Amino acid sequence: MTLPFSGVSILDRAQSRLGSSEAETLQHVIERAQRAERLGYRRFWVAEHHGVPGIAGSVPAVLAAAVASRTATIRVGTGGIMLPNHQPLVVAEQAATLAALFDGRFDLGLGRSLGFTQAVRSALRTGKEEADRFGEDIAELLAFLGGTAPITARPQDAGRTPVFVLATGHGVDIAAQAGLAVVLGGPALFRDRNPALERYRSSFRPSPWWDRPHVTASLNVAVAGTTAEARQLLLPEARAMAVSRTRGSFPPLEAVGDQPLSAREEGYVEESLATAVHGTAADVGRQLAELQARTGADELLVSGGAFDLEAQARSDELLAELAAP
Repeated sequence: MTLPFSGVSILDRAQSRLGSSEAETLQHVIERAQRAERLGYRRFWVAEHHGVPGIAGSVPAVLAAAVASRTATIRVGTGGIMLPNHQPLVVAEQAATLAALFDGRFDLGLGRSLGFTQAVRSALRTGKEEADRFGEDIAELLAFLGGTAPITARPQDAGRTPVFVLATGHGVDIAAQAGLAVVLGGPALFRDRNPALERYRSSFRPSPWWDRPHVTASLNVAVAGTTAEARQLLLPEARAMAVSRTRGSFPPLEAVGDQPLSAREEGYVEESLATAVHGTAADVGRQLAELQARTGADELLVSGGAFDLEAQARSDELLAELAAP
């Protein structure tokens, strides 16, 4: 079967793996992007995490530039740049520069998340006030990019770069009013009705960036020869996420062994797996078709990282085969 999306893409968070250096982690990101390009994926995005021991990707604009310089055709982007951590003009200039350097194949994904810990938020000099200004900062950034502000970002972009909002809650409304694409994930994707998506589509205002609503569904996907093998791919990240929620530290991904988890952490693991799609190619194809029918999503953004690099590469290959026309 062919997946019913206009495009299938990858978000790589540059998660460290036990036994590998952080420099090796970043090299693995570039290698995965090159493979994604060969397999026909539409976009390859990188993320922003500051001061997290288990994640090497802290500067998405720099990592995106490295990925773009080692690829030729795949769109490269940020999923996302966390706007509370930056001045809108600086982000606009970074986006315009990347678009100019790499023949317009840069995507600007924006989020409003704050730092992982209070120490990180203090180091970034950000807090709730900066997060609450997200809508105003997006409007300012778009004015710099579009040439309608007192200062125009250079090199001039003029609406050339597609802009996406990684939306939760109020972010959906901000994206609709600004005329931007929206990226949604989490449990809401698995509900029969999604009021946020309905609100986004009904209140969307066309803009120089998007003339119609555009929804990208983002979730962890793992494809393998058996359902058990696919679940095994997801477990290292699910366990690391559970530990981060209870112990305040995101550990490097490692092979699942006998590391004990508390009952609470085991519950978080099951929650994570419940909002992922995994199984054989046939199972995953069916689940993703159901998700698209339920949400009407235009694109699919595959997130999640596996400890086993070979198994992750095979998962990427099997999903690409499903997405091929």
